[in-house]
Amino acid sequence: MTTVLAPWGRRTRTGGSGTPRRPGPPLLTATCTLLVLLLALAGPLVAPHSPTAQLATPFQQPDAQFPLGTDVLGRDVASRVLSGGRTIVLTALAGTAAAGVVGMTAGVLAALASRRLGDLLLRCVDALAVLPALLVVLVLAAGFPGSHTALVASVALATVPFSTRVLRAAADTVLASAYVETALARGDTRWAVLRHDVLPNIAGPALTDTALRLVASLHLTATAGFLGLGPGGATPDWGHMVSENVPGATLAATPFLAPALMLVLLSVCVGLLAGRLADTAGRGAG
Repeated sequence: MTTVLAPWGRRTRTGGSGTPRRPGPPLLTATCTLLVLLLALAGPLVAPHSPTAQLATPFQQPDAQFPLGTDVLGRDVASRVLSGGRTIVLTALAGTAAAGVVGMTAGVLAALASRRLGDLLLRCVDALAVLPALLVVLVLAAGFPGSHTALVASVALATVPFSTRVLRAAADTVLASAYVETALARGDTRWAVLRHDVLPNIAGPALTDTALRLVASLHLTATAGFLGLGPGGATPDWGHMVSENVPGATLAATPFLAPALMLVLLSVCVGLLAGRLADTAGRGAG
């Protein structure tokens, strides 16, 4: 009897009580992550006060009017926390999306090209990987102060080499499979193989890699804010809020603890989602 291999994306599930069911998607983790992201993005709409207005004395203790107290300049900490996540999340998402597009394109092209040309393309991408990610962010953000585009570009450049390698390896695995060789032998074009076999079967690894890169992007964006890079002025930013309120830690803890906890919560939720996606993708490939 001859066994015919089919691509993972085209397999049909078999029923029956004897067949173990695969675990469902990471619904709870995804829901928690979505709620935190929505809070960061929609927070400015529900902020009780202007995040840039001086409303009271600096480092005022929490009360009914200011539930989290005031910061170093007498601004409402709760309003700044609600408004300070949008910049970080949007910058990290934009950087991750840019890195994903470039990484997907470069990785698939390196897999489809000849071995020598593919390796040459990876060597060019690896030239970025040897640079410390924080150094890339510092150079571009400091060279273009206050530019969101420069910050997005620096985040993308810092993470794209790793996405390229992951997706090149995933595409190589698909191209080396029996069903792709069969498709090429029967006359399918490489474009058809790319559309119907390669891209559908690397969608899982690409999604997992994107979630992992989003965690790194959030860390880099928050670090840039902590160092005073990115948007300037009184624009609220969780990373910048931590650094500007640390000197008054003995007077009031909430001005720097609240944004720090939001950063930790966001990173943990996205990190857990990435781990669940990786685990689900690994079981699906098995």
